[in-house]
Amino acid sequence: MNADVVVIGAGLSGLVTATELAATGRRVVVLDQEHPDSLGGQAWWSFGGLFLVGSPEQRRVGVHDSAELAWADWLGSAGFAPGAAQGHGPDRHGYAWAEHFVEFAAGGMRSWLHGKGVRWFPLVQWAERGGYPYGADAAHGNSVPRFHVTWGTGPALLAPFVAAAKTLRDQGLLEIRFRHRVTSLVTTDGRVTGVRAELLADDGPARAGLAFGGRAAPSSRDVVGETEITAGAVVVASGGIGGNHDLARERWNPGYGALPLRMLQGVPDSTDGLMLGVAADAGAALVHTGRMWHYPEGIANHSPVWTDHGIRILPGPSSLWLDADGQRLPAPLFPGFDALGALQHITSRGHDHSWFVLNRTIMETEFALSGSEQNPDLTGKDVRLLAQRVLPRAVGPVARFAAESPEFLWAPTPHELAARMNALTEATPGSSGHVDPDELASTVALRDAQVAAGLGKDPQVVATAAARRFWVDRRIRVAPPRPLTDPKDGPLLAVRLSVLTRKTLGGVWCDPSGRALRADGTVLPGLWAVGEAAGFGGGGSHGHRALEGTFLGGCLHTGRVTARALADHL
Repeated sequence: MNADVVVIGAGLSGLVTATELAATGRRVVVLDQEHPDSLGGQAWWSFGGLFLVGSPEQRRVGVHDSAELAWADWLGSAGFAPGAAQGHGPDRHGYAWAEHFVEFAAGGMRSWLHGKGVRWFPLVQWAERGGYPYGADAAHGNSVPRFHVTWGTGPALLAPFVAAAKTLRDQGLLEIRFRHRVTSLVTTDGRVTGVRAELLADDGPARAGLAFGGRAAPSSRDVVGETEITAGAVVVASGGIGGNHDLARERWNPGYGALPLRMLQGVPDSTDGLMLGVAADAGAALVHTGRMWHYPEGIANHSPVWTDHGIRILPGPSSLWLDADGQRLPAPLFPGFDALGALQHITSRGHDHSWFVLNRTIMETEFALSGSEQNPDLTGKDVRLLAQRVLPRAVGPVARFAAESPEFLWAPTPHELAARMNALTEATPGSSGHVDPDELASTVALRDAQVAAGLGKDPQVVATAAARRFWVDRRIRVAPPRPLTDPKDGPLLAVRLSVLTRKTLGGVWCDPSGRALRADGTVLPGLWAVGEAAGFGGGGSHGHRALEGTFLGGCLHTGRVTARALADHL
């Protein structure tokens, strides 16, 4: 036997699994198809946001939270199939994983990470606010702010597990083999007993001089050899399908139209979903493959690292959100309230884009960008740079997009803005939609009248006023309510938003310990799955919708739980 355990994927969930297992004395081999400079996978590029419940950070900003409230919010968002709570149906294992995750988020996750040196930005953010009327199919969204940004963002969250991997490597318990692409699982008498992998060409020298040392840049797929590794168990930690647009389109729920041909990509090319097919070929059941968490607020990166590299705008609630024909998205599809609902609304109309319409002051106050590289103050733990977020101007990365991106369109009047929006649509092959200048002017005027009234009945204006009751939003995230056309707030701005592929909510069907299951619900011996490849737990712990901060948290949780269960099993 070459190893006690082979872990496929050196992202966050794979590193957590591997280090937890190796710390028990098991010999672990991690395989990854990319170069050493891409260690950590997608998590390195993340904002580092974690869903925590009842934290000291929440209490310091006056937020009262509980595991019971968080679980009610989760259930309202997930929409699990009937019977899941009773242990029946395809959602039963996802439900169990979700319940345990919320307990972990309200219990041991923060202290576990804190003990490893992880810290958090003190101002808790409010993502996925929901807003649907209460009823049989309602209560979606976070009732309170729960999005805790890691101090140092994604790289800082990875750091303790990377350090542990290096220590365990020096002890001879852990080995990471890069440029190994698994092509099949070895089975013996119905049990997974190892892997076969291709050895990919090392194109490292050609990557010199690339941004971030070549991290996540597309790499060669030339095969220079093959290998086979036997093991007592194999763990799939290979991520989802966000880098495979054809597969995403194929699996997208046709009830919401089709994902467009022109999309941006929020993950490196290596997030290709191929390993999920390899697991299925070995007998593992894939469930909920049509459940995805892509974002509608993508903008093209002016300095791309991977193919079609896009960045997500993290908006405050004040911008008007219009579809490709200039119509407002219905309540409560306001910026930051229901990402998936907005995406489904857009794709069901056959469009490849939508628009934010705002002004300079709203942009400077409310726009943030997702990702470690777009937040140098938080990533670099630079307090002096961080202080600029409370000043009356856009932070550096946002200002750069505003100056350089052809998708940021400025104009002094709604009529001129509509002309620029239509010109960009017409210049984009395959794109459709037309914004009527008079209708845009009317939409802006009606919104401004509601703001000027001081109270108003416009649901978005009311929701924005409510957001300002949370002092963090009032201080750094939500602009004062003023007309969009107020001259002192600068020119009008339209930002074209494109679909940005990101997360897979389904995956390998697993029991509550992480063991892969066959289609009939029986265990496939020797195979386990964690992280996004397992739908963040059980093949779909989020159900249909996520509450944000739960993806990195799901990687941590599944890696930790599965490693401990596997250690007992071996």
